[in-house]
Amino acid sequence: MKRRDWLAWGAAVPGAAWLAGGAGPVSAEVPAAGCVGSGDLGLVVERARGTLAVINTSRRTVLGGIAGLGDLSHASVVFSRDGGTAFVFGRDGGLSKVNLLTRRIDARVMQAGNSIGGAISQDGTLVAAQNYKPGGIKVFDARTLAQVADIPAEYEPGKLSRVVGLADLPGQRFVFSLFDAGAIWIADVSDPARPLLTKFDGVGQQPYDALLTPDGRHYIAGLFGEDGLVLIDLWDEVPKPRRILDGYGRGEAPLPVYKMPHLRGWAVAGRHAYLPAIGRHEVLVVDTASWQEVGRIAVAGQPVFVMARPDGRQVWVNFSVPDYDRVQVIDTPSRRIVKTLEPGKAVLHMEFTPRGEAVWISSRDANRVSVIDTQRFDTLAQLDIDSPSGVFFTSRAARMGF
Repeated sequence: MKRRDWLAWGAAVPGAAWLAGGAGPVSAEVPAAGCVGSGDLGLVVERARGTLAVINTSRRTVLGGIAGLGDLSHASVVFSRDGGTAFVFGRDGGLSKVNLLTRRIDARVMQAGNSIGGAISQDGTLVAAQNYKPGGIKVFDARTLAQVADIPAEYEPGKLSRVVGLADLPGQRFVFSLFDAGAIWIADVSDPARPLLTKFDGVGQQPYDALLTPDGRHYIAGLFGEDGLVLIDLWDEVPKPRRILDGYGRGEAPLPVYKMPHLRGWAVAGRHAYLPAIGRHEVLVVDTASWQEVGRIAVAGQPVFVMARPDGRQVWVNFSVPDYDRVQVIDTPSRRIVKTLEPGKAVLHMEFTPRGEAVWISSRDANRVSVIDTQRFDTLAQLDIDSPSGVFFTSRAARMGF
C-alpha cells in the first residue's frame, strides 16, 4: 500500500490510529501519553504495611500503591493471562484480585486462616490457594472469586496437613505436597464440582516446597525431614514418585536451618538443575536427563533462593541469616562464583526481567529494591520501598509453575 493510500485508509476508517506520521487526528482509543501496557508492569510486596507497590520494569519507577491487602508477611502473586490482573495470596488467608492498571482491588475474600501461596489454571479461569489452616486447597472462579471447589488435605481421619509446593499443570490440574503427611496429590478440577484426586503417599519426610520444570514434565519436592528430594515424571503413563539425591549430606553434620529454602522453576538452567542444600553452604548441581548429582558449588551461606537467569547462563543465590545481606552469581559453564554483591540487609527475593538483562533484588531491612545489570553488575536504579519482600513481574503469566 502506497503512503497516500495508507493515509486515506486511516482517514476513512473510524478509530484508526495514525501510524504513518505527520499531522492528523489521534483516535480516542490510543492510550494517553505515559500509559503503559500490562506486560511492562510488576508488583513489589511491602510486607510491613500490607500494601503493594506497582512498578514499571522498563522505566524502573514506582507508579503507585495498593493498600488494604491484609497480612503480606508471606505473600505471593500470580497473574491473569493478559497480565492486567494479579491474584494476591496473603498469610492471613486473604485472596485479593487486583487491577494493575487502575491500581484497585476488584474483589477480595477471606478464604482460610493461614495461607502461603497459590496458582492459576492453564486457561486462566481458576485460581487455587494452598492453605496451612485449614490444611488443603480451595479453588475459585478467577472472574468473581466465587469458591468452586474445596479439597481438604485429610490424610488420616480428622487430621489435615499443611499444603506447600502448589503448581499448575496442563489440563486444569494442580499438583501440591502435604508437609505433614509426606504425600503429593494431583487434583484434576476440569469439573470443579467433582475434583478427581491422584494421591502419592510415603514420598518422604516433610516435603517443604517444590518446583515444576519449565516444560511442565517433572515435579520435584524437597524434603525437610531428610536429605533427599522426590521426583514425579508427569509424562509417564502411570506416574510414580522416585527418590533423587538420596542422602546428599551423608557423613556431614548438618547446620541449624535458619530459613526454609525455596524451590521454583528458575532453578533449572539448560540440562541442569541447581538446588539449595538444606543446612549446608552448597548448591547442588543435578543432570536433568539422569537426575543424578553431577557437582556441588560452595557458596557464602545457606541458600534460600537459587534462581537461573532466563538464558541459563547465570544462577543467582541469596542466603539466610547471618549471610542475608549478600547475593552470589554462579557462571553455569564453569560453575564458579563470578560475583558477590551486597545490595542491602535482608535480601528476600530476586526477579529477572523477561529476557534477563537485569534483576530486581529486594532488601527488606534497607527499605529498598535494587535493579542490577546482570552483565556488568552495575546498579541501574534503587527504589525506596518500605520493607520489600516478594517481587513479581507480569511476564510470569506465560510460564507454568508460577
